[in-house]
Amino acid sequence: MRLHRNAALTPNKRLVLSRRVIDEGWTLSEAAEAAEVSVPTARKWARRLIAEGEPGLIDRSSAPDTQAGATPEDRIQAIAALRRVRLTGAEIAGVLEMAHSTVSGILTRIGLGKLSRLEPREPANRYERRTPGDLLHIDVKKLGRIGHRGPGHRVTGTRKGHRSKGAGWEFCHVCVDDATRLAYVEVLCDEKAKTAVGFLSRAIAFYRSHGVEVREVMTDNGSAYISIAHRLACKTLGVRHIRIRPGRPQTNGKAERFIRTMLGGWAYGAIYASSADRSAALSGWLRFYNWDRPHRSLGRRPPGDRLFELNNVVGSYS
Repeated sequence: MRLHRNAALTPNKRLVLSRRVIDEGWTLSEAAEAAEVSVPTARKWARRLIAEGEPGLIDRSSAPDTQAGATPEDRIQAIAALRRVRLTGAEIAGVLEMAHSTVSGILTRIGLGKLSRLEPREPANRYERRTPGDLLHIDVKKLGRIGHRGPGHRVTGTRKGHRSKGAGWEFCHVCVDDATRLAYVEVLCDEKAKTAVGFLSRAIAFYRSHGVEVREVMTDNGSAYISIAHRLACKTLGVRHIRIRPGRPQTNGKAERFIRTMLGGWAYGAIYASSADRSAALSGWLRFYNWDRPHRSLGRRPPGDRLFELNNVVGSYS
């Protein structure tokens, strides 16, 4: 049971007060003074115990049984029915000749305040390529530089005194193999086409050094990835470029999920005195992620173990 925050008596204290009046012959004034409540309060609990027994000593809702001017239930059902045929709140108010504010309040109360509530949640479309290099997920995450004033509000807990002008941004370019989750990351100065092309070239070289031939890469529709320079680079490197549909970042979800893991384990996982210290710690964390950290979607094995397993399977069929 949840008591009112200003309740003077618990149910046990109410029972003691009422028993003193009913069974022990105390006057209402004496019982009220002993319990440090008013005489009307003592009278209320004594009457409830007589009429209803101990269940009557439980708090009740203060809402009235009936409310003057309340919207009838059949009208609420009509509002819900019109909403399900995708009428807006203003349109429903016009059809039923009701105030727009009243209709909006009812729609919110019955859980239909947003039209999106009428749509069934789209099922997750999970997929995984079987061969390393079949698909690389590429994305960029901006990180604020750590200025000369030291760590920012994530560490200190306050934004005061940490608004150093000109601190700027660093850009973490990330790449994740779909089949193995083997990751490659660089901290670069921008996300322009030239930078993205250089990162792509080095990422492909990284995977090739681990016996992986890259065939496709997936990115969002950022300006660097729709540029002519990036298109020519993909053609030169012999990889097919896939861009996700606008407004569908979940298509590139493996990169998005890796970024969340990277932020928690590396970027925000320690206190760094400078951006240089943070960048220097990246290689060690990335080595841990690729070769030691258990990955839940890989059966609690690190990406390196999955890479070794799949490379051997591919080799046995070649």
